[in-house]
Amino acid sequence: MVERKVELRRRRKRGEKLNKYKTKLAAAKDGKERDEILKKIHRISPWWQDVAQ
Repeated sequence: MVERKVELRRRRKRGEKLNKYKTKLAAAKDGKERDEILKKIHRISPWWQDVAQ
């Protein structure tokens, strides 16, 4: 049961981080800032694709 709780906590935290980075990505001003945020997003979730692309 402990393993399941750890897994669920990890999933929730990943979702929170992705939402935070998506907000920052939407507010990014230049390409360099956007690339840095995309690297962080892909480190958390490699299969994620930006809808704007």
